[in-house]
Amino acid sequence: MAKRLTLFILIALVLGLATGWVINAQIDDGSAAATKQLKDIAHWFSVVTTVFLSLIKMIIAPLVFATLVVGIAHMGDTSTLGRVGIKSLIWFICASLLSLTLGLVLVHLLQPGVGLNLPLPPATADAGLDKSNFDAAKVITHIFPTSIIDSMAKNEILQIVVFSIFFGVAITAVGERAKPLVAAAEGLAAVMLKITDYVMRFAPFAVFAAIAAALTEQGPSVIGKLAYFMASVYLGLASLWVLLIAIAFLIVGRSAGRLIGLIRAPVILAFSTASSEAAFPRTLEALEKFGVPNRVASFVLPLGYSFNLDGSMMYMTFAVLFIAQAYGVVLPLGTQIAMLLTLMVTSKGIAGVPRASLVVVAATLGQFKLPEAGLLLVLAIDHFLDMGRSATNVIGNAVAATVIAKWETGLNAPAEG
Repeated sequence: MAKRLTLFILIALVLGLATGWVINAQIDDGSAAATKQLKDIAHWFSVVTTVFLSLIKMIIAPLVFATLVVGIAHMGDTSTLGRVGIKSLIWFICASLLSLTLGLVLVHLLQPGVGLNLPLPPATADAGLDKSNFDAAKVITHIFPTSIIDSMAKNEILQIVVFSIFFGVAITAVGERAKPLVAAAEGLAAVMLKITDYVMRFAPFAVFAAIAAALTEQGPSVIGKLAYFMASVYLGLASLWVLLIAIAFLIVGRSAGRLIGLIRAPVILAFSTASSEAAFPRTLEALEKFGVPNRVASFVLPLGYSFNLDGSMMYMTFAVLFIAQAYGVVLPLGTQIAMLLTLMVTSKGIAGVPRASLVVVAATLGQFKLPEAGLLLVLAIDHFLDMGRSATNVIGNAVAATVIAKWETGLNAPAEG
C-alpha cells in the first residue's frame, strides 16, 4: 500500500503541475479579470487540499496525546524519561545549530540577494503578517495550556505535548491503578492510525489540487523571477539532507538506508502538501517498522514537531540574509550570529501557527532594524519553499528519533513489509 501511495502521489504531483500551468497559460492575459478568474479557480482547487489537511489535523491532537502518553508510560520510570528527554533536547539544539550554520555559510557563498534587480517596496511598507502573538512573554506563557480540551480543539501541539508529559509522568507514578488508562491510550493510538490509513487514500487528490492551485494562480513566471533564490534554498536543504542522512549512517549503520526507504512516502507527502503535520502519522509508522521502539518514537517525534524544525531553520536563515543582501545592508558577522540564535530560540514552540516561519522572520527583521517589507519579495514563492522545508522537517525528526533510540535502548528487529 505504501509503495502504491507513493507512486500515486508522484503522479498527482506531475499532473497538478501540468494542469495548473496549462490553465494559467490559457487564461492569464495580464488583465484584472483574468487574475480574478485564476484566483477563483485556484480557490476551488484549494478546497480539496483544505479538506484533506483538516482531516489530518483531526487526527493529530488525539494521536500526539495517545502516543506520547503511551511512550512515557512505557519508559518505566522518571529517570529513563529524563534521560531520553535530555538526549532529545541536546540533539534538537545541535541539529538546529547545524542547520543555521550551514545556511549562514551557503548564503554567503551563493549570495542570492546581491545585485537583485527587482523593484523593492518602500522600507516603511508592512508585509501584512500578524506579529501580535510574537511577544517573548506571550510565547513562553502560551506553551502551558489552561485547558487541554481547548488545546486539542485548536491543535496547539506544544500545549498538548506539555499536558501529555504531565499526564504520562503521573501515570508512571500511580503505577498499577493507572494501567487501564495506558490500555485506553494504546487503543486510541491504534484507532487513530487506522483512521489515518483511511484518510491517506485521499492524499493524491489533495496533492494534485495543492500544486494545481499554486500554478493556476501564480503561473510558472513567479518561480522564474526568484529562481536563483529558490535554487539556493533548495541547495541548502539538500545539503542538510545529506548531512543528516550521513549522521544516521554513521550512528545507525548501513541499515539507515532502509530508514530512508521507509520515510520516502511521508517525505513526499509533506513536500507535495507543504505540511509536515500531514506526514506525522505515517512517519510514526515508518519509524516503528524500522525498529525504533514505540516508547522512543512516541516520545521523540511529537517533541520534534515543536523543537526540531531543521528545514524551517534553514529557510529562515536564507530569508533574513537574502533580504539584507537585497537591500544592500551589510551586517557584521557578530550581528548575523546573534540574529540566527534569535531565530533558533524564537522559532521553538510555534508549530501549528499559520505561516509560522514568515511570522518569525518578520519579527526578527524588525528587531534587527531590517525593512520588514523585504519579506514581500519571498511571499509569492513561499508555498514552493514551504514544500522543501516541510519535507526536511520530516527527515530531521525521523533521523532524530532513530539516533536517540540507538543511543538509548538500541533498535528492535525490523518489522516485515
